[in-house]
Amino acid sequence: MKFLKKMIFPFICCVFLILLLSNVSSISTQLSTLIEKTPLYNDQEHNDYYKKDSFLFIQNTDSFLPLSKGDLKRIFFTIVNSGWSNFTFYCPSEYTSCIQDMKEFSQDQNMLTHINNYVHPYNSFSNIKTTLSESGEITVQVEYLYSEEQILKIEEKMDEIIANEINFQDSLYDQIKTMHDYIINHTKYDVTRNENGESNYLSYLAYGPLFEGYATCNGYTDLMAIFLTRLRVPNYKIATTPEDLEEQNEGHVWNAVKVDQEWLHLDLTWDDPVSKDGKDYLQHKYFLVDTLELEEADNGSVEVLEHRFKPEVYLEFKTKKKDNN
Repeated sequence: MKFLKKMIFPFICCVFLILLLSNVSSISTQLSTLIEKTPLYNDQEHNDYYKKDSFLFIQNTDSFLPLSKGDLKRIFFTIVNSGWSNFTFYCPSEYTSCIQDMKEFSQDQNMLTHINNYVHPYNSFSNIKTTLSESGEITVQVEYLYSEEQILKIEEKMDEIIANEINFQDSLYDQIKTMHDYIINHTKYDVTRNENGESNYLSYLAYGPLFEGYATCNGYTDLMAIFLTRLRVPNYKIATTPEDLEEQNEGHVWNAVKVDQEWLHLDLTWDDPVSKDGKDYLQHKYFLVDTLELEEADNGSVEVLEHRFKPEVYLEFKTKKKDNN
């Protein structure tokens, strides 16, 4: 009996030690996460509309340990571009201004708008909420603009249009022109939403021009962006915000398209003008033009101001200048 009593304590110690050693990896990982305040890996998968493209202004990242404002911007873009509705990351202790920088970043609505233009329309957000704690934890919650039901209907309709309208033996230029003309010929500009901010149509989405026949610049641009992505053509949206323009002007958005290694502008809204005589017009004035041609098109009898974009944001268009020689 005494022998058994003497053996019980060493036996319990051995069992505890075995359990401890078998879980040491898990325990060390948890301790590391708590101490470093950063996830050691990210196991969320990108959704089907994730863009792999790298742009001059913004790029994806696989590192969620920010050390600068640029890192915060890349993390934010990757979250939205991946279709993640909820994501948490942490500020390291050596990045002392991380929380303050993130506060400023999350409140910069114009910057958020510009970054949103680089993702696929289905991954663009309608609302984004950033929760910050003094301990350095940052949680980003994203409400996406398109519902799953809307995406399904749009994709089915796009399959039909492409099958009936697009000839893949044509040049890329002609394929884009065919879609440009199709959208304009089946769409009217939603003047009511533009003037009152409200409308009976979902004209600010690709759904509006596809199923209701009405669009604002957002609807035209999203629908073309969806088509361009179907063709695997690099593209994004360019936006001017009210701060870029004179006070009486609203913001505007159109497509940036890379064709034959050159970035060009494509603005369906201005190629589908609202006419005084009530007739429908189809133009190609803003169809795949470079920045100089865009400026020349804007300088008509009435100067167009809505294309005064920020070249420091849409950097693919920064280099072209007029040759005065």
